[in-house]
Amino acid sequence: MEHAPIVVHRISPSGGRRVSLRAEGRETVLGVAHTDPDVIEFLRRAEVPDPDEVVLGGALPLIEWQGDAPHVYEAEPADTDVP
Repeated sequence: MEHAPIVVHRISPSGGRRVSLRAEGRETVLGVAHTDPDVIEFLRRAEVPDPDEVVLGGALPLIEWQGDAPHVYEAEPADTDVP
């Protein structure tokens, strides 16, 4: 199975998700996104065609959201209820 060329990695403990681009056998980190507009801007700077459609449209399998739900950038708070 071939991997998607754009990867949005799992949420980091401090929040945000690393975004990387796979091309020519290499993976380049584009930045850490805290919102969909961040991902769109990273892709625009990397000259990915139609970055809005890639992130928000999902029409083509160009983006892989790893480990967490798509479009979520902050970890769920731990249950801190202590009896």
